[in-house]
Amino acid sequence: MAVVIQMTARRTSLSPLIARVRDRTPGLAAGLLGGAVAAGLGLGSFAVLVIMLWISSPYPDSGPGGALHVAAALWLLAHGVELVRTDTLSGVPAPVGVTPLLLLALPLWLVHRAARDAASEDEESPTASGRAAWAGVVLGYLPVAAAAALYASGGALRPSWVWTCVCLPALVMGAAGAGVWTAYGRPSDAVDGVLVLLPPAMRRHVLGVEARARLAVAARAAGAGISVLVGGGAVLLGVALVAHGTATRGSFLQLTEGWSGRFAVLLLCLALAPNAAVWAAGYSVGPGFVLGAGHVVGPLSSDPAPMLPPFPLLAAVPEAGPGEPAHWAAGAVPVVAGAVVGWFVGRAPAAGRSRTAGAVCWAAVLCAAAVAVLAVLAGGPLGVGTLARFGPVWWQVGGAVVGWIAGVGLPVALAVRAWRDRSRGGPRQRVPSVPSPSRRKATDTAETAPAAAPGASPGTPPGTASGAARGTAPETASGAFPGTARGTASGASPGTARETASGASRETAPGTASRPTPGTVPGTAPAPAPGAGGPVEASGPQDGSYVRHDQDSSYARHDHDDTNVRHDQDDTYEPYAVLPTASETEPVSSSTSWYDETSRKNRWSVLKEASAPPEESPEKPPPAD
Repeated sequence: MAVVIQMTARRTSLSPLIARVRDRTPGLAAGLLGGAVAAGLGLGSFAVLVIMLWISSPYPDSGPGGALHVAAALWLLAHGVELVRTDTLSGVPAPVGVTPLLLLALPLWLVHRAARDAASEDEESPTASGRAAWAGVVLGYLPVAAAAALYASGGALRPSWVWTCVCLPALVMGAAGAGVWTAYGRPSDAVDGVLVLLPPAMRRHVLGVEARARLAVAARAAGAGISVLVGGGAVLLGVALVAHGTATRGSFLQLTEGWSGRFAVLLLCLALAPNAAVWAAGYSVGPGFVLGAGHVVGPLSSDPAPMLPPFPLLAAVPEAGPGEPAHWAAGAVPVVAGAVVGWFVGRAPAAGRSRTAGAVCWAAVLCAAAVAVLAVLAGGPLGVGTLARFGPVWWQVGGAVVGWIAGVGLPVALAVRAWRDRSRGGPRQRVPSVPSPSRRKATDTAETAPAAAPGASPGTPPGTASGAARGTAPETASGAFPGTARGTASGASPGTARETASGASRETAPGTASRPTPGTVPGTAPAPAPGAGGPVEASGPQDGSYVRHDQDSSYARHDHDDTNVRHDQDDTYEPYAVLPTASETEPVSSSTSWYDETSRKNRWSVLKEASAPPEESPEKPPPAD
């Protein structure tokens, strides 16, 4: 019995092994399943479409097996794999390498979504999960693709094994990597890991904080430029189809007679519409596209190959001969694209003309690279001989795009940058001339004119004497402004207008006094001693123009709308020199009389009295000596 127990203990069931492998490689199982499902969904979609067309065809030339072979071949063609057609009239195999870009979008989206979902399931170990998810999706997708290629090799359209072994894995790995990168929020570290593989001469232009910011601006501008180029090509295609509407309709009806065949031709035209838009974009930038070996169609001259098969998209090609002004108008597309790129770069937060020019150059290079890749994908052979080459030449189109984007985008970007700098640094709105107050040191005494009087008589206008009234502190008295009817001295009686000064003025007019008179009410805070804590810093209006501030309503708008202007004119401006602030609840203890409790209460009482309107505070006669 003991031996039986020992033998049972050594045995290990299959489920713990599977769980252990799953724990060590998080995301791998989900990636394998997701990759296989993505490949099956794409292959099944093509199979359903082809079977539907085969069933609806009144004259099918093969059975369901032939239809499934065609479906597998079309699925491989959607991955960029070149096909070889064997049943030709001459018996020579003819390559078919024009990949419909609309069909290419389906496998890219399926692989991208499968990798993103597989990488998003495990958040505990993002590095291991991301790598395992990517490997799982690739390893789950490629076996299905290999089986489809083996099955399609027995049909009329056979895949080229060189293209199958190169293009299909590269496309799957790229789409899966983009999906994992999207799952983790598109981190910049992954991009830096790819950019470090560049040569050292190019690496210093793309790595670093400034280089990354410049590259981000250029990428956004390049995306906008590519959209304008391809969108403009689509517009040109639509205009050409409308202009050649009779030939387009005739070729559409000439290819087939049944409705099922016409529907198949319509689907093929829709799948090739993005390719035609790229061809039209190459036409607008100047080099044009090749329509048969040795035959170029451009805005300056058109030379399409003779005896082309009737097809609706080919019917929109201009007739042979030199270009006309209507054909030259296609050059507006790259002009608009360059202006858009320059506008995006000019509005970006870049400093200096050199950096702006560098961003435009980077955007031009990125636009050219993207258009060149699209030109490679949109073209290809459709047979042998004259049909061996169709579509734009990638290096010619890329060079033309660089010239257009840099030539148009550079002056536009510099002009937008100059306009924005001018708008930011332009003259500010002028306000009425108001002298800016500054810090002044108030002392216990100030030099006054010889005609200064210790107290104001009852007939003296308010503000011409600084004799302290009830409840005022000696150090808060200030001289009145000359020639004004309403004074601003804080030591005036309650009948005076708004008292706004808390320190003595340096320049007082004759007839005013800034020295406190004897007879102040006991309990007020005395002036600080010279050695008790230094002079008290105070600020207040010291010019007669502030009287207009109280009388004129335009200064109220100045206080509300243009308060920042006074701060810009004088950096030493402080609205109040009274402590504590509103956020403090308790006074700060200090050895000086500035923070004395009695002095603080007196100061606040003076400010409250000064803020009251003159109508609310009736005049009182000054106290008799």
